[in-house]
Amino acid sequence: MVWESLAIIEYLKELYPGAGLWPTERAARTTGRQRRNACRIFPLRRHMPMNLQDDKSGDAMGEGVAANIARICDIWEDCLERFGGDGGYLFGAFTGADIMFAPVVTRFHAYGVDLPAPCQTYSDAVRARPDMAEWTTGAIAKD
Repeated sequence: MVWESLAIIEYLKELYPGAGLWPTERAARTTGRQRRNACRIFPLRRHMPMNLQDDKSGDAMGEGVAANIARICDIWEDCLERFGGDGGYLFGAFTGADIMFAPVVTRFHAYGVDLPAPCQTYSDAVRARPDMAEWTTGAIAKD
């Protein structure tokens, strides 16, 4: 059983090498692997547990959450500016980095986090993906 998000992406990359789970450019690929773990979002995870069913707007801005949100937005804006191009995702095409940030995107939506424009556009792009809708529907049905 593989349970850590980066390990899951690496496992899937081995199973499906042509799936484009990481950018082809080395600097982008390295950045993608580093960014998720660089933000240490423990306060966000503690005060904003993942919730796909309820609108929690305005709830859960506990200690450290605002700093986590700012750090995540810095990471997203940096990746979008340096590597995003016209693709709408952190590294242009949808990659493992976007997969790892999908739970964060759902938290920001559920808790009504006000994001800077580039981050909101990115968040909307992730949420609009058919596989994201399927994942959300499946998670809700499980409850």
